[in-house]
Amino acid sequence: MNKRVDARRSDVSGSVVVIGNFDGVHPGHREVLAVARATEPDLPLIVVTFWPHPASVVRPGGGPKLLTDLADRVALLRAAGADEVKVVDFTQEFSQLTPAQFVEQVLLPLHPTRVVVGENFRFGHKAAGTLATLRELGAGVFEVTGLPLVKVRDEETCSSAVRAAVAAGDVRHAAELLGRPFRFRGVVQHGDHRGRELGFPTANLPVPAAFAAPADGVYAGYLTRLDGRDGHGVPLPPGAPAASWPAAISVGTNPTFDGEEHRVESFVLDRHDLDLYGADIAVDFDQRIRGQVKFAGVDALIEQMDADVSATREALQHNASLDR
Repeated sequence: MNKRVDARRSDVSGSVVVIGNFDGVHPGHREVLAVARATEPDLPLIVVTFWPHPASVVRPGGGPKLLTDLADRVALLRAAGADEVKVVDFTQEFSQLTPAQFVEQVLLPLHPTRVVVGENFRFGHKAAGTLATLRELGAGVFEVTGLPLVKVRDEETCSSAVRAAVAAGDVRHAAELLGRPFRFRGVVQHGDHRGRELGFPTANLPVPAAFAAPADGVYAGYLTRLDGRDGHGVPLPPGAPAASWPAAISVGTNPTFDGEEHRVESFVLDRHDLDLYGADIAVDFDQRIRGQVKFAGVDALIEQMDADVSATREALQHNASLDR
């Protein structure tokens, strides 16, 4: 049995706290925040999340591919209703905390009136703490609400399911599970400049080993500039929406030219005048066009790229008509 935390409620009015990794901030995560807000509407909603991913610390080199970076995770949590996001630095030392120490060091300083978590929540050294443990440790100090996983078409929504869909290149299913298109974000870097030479200039993003990217292939989607500037780097008027364009997106290593670096390369349709080097951009994946292919030569590659652009245009136009 776990020893109950020795604590008394302070003079602080309290808070409602939700805890989790929240990678991707999918509908299941957002439901936890919504229930917390609805249950305690008069209290500040504090989200506790962890960085880096606990699995990457407990099993170095074995953590999952991340769906979002920390900045995007915090922004998505705030958009979902969090008043404050507390990021816990997950270290080897932190991983050794017992469940009681976790409650004492992480939760009690937030003065929770209620803690809301998914029913599969685990905490403390070797994930020894369960929902029942949390209720026992919080007895007389805070209430605990455990929620089942949200389902999409009878499939439980979880970050692992999203990662599996992304890894398979099924970006449409990933979007269903996320409640929005899968997004890959980064700063545009100079590549080989081969695309420009072939008539298809691309905005190139390297794929860090720690982050998820769709299976190698070509996709239809959108490129959005996130730094408040237009395609030429000119600041947009205050309040103007972010500049965004339809794009044919290639994910892979460019095997026709024996490339090695894994990249997300986006060709914006009908635009050869954009200056995006050094820009913070987001690439939203709409649907898969084809898998990665190594071509026998440049002519065959250009012919296929023309076909990819046509397929991308048709796919995005079709989807736009369905949305109306």
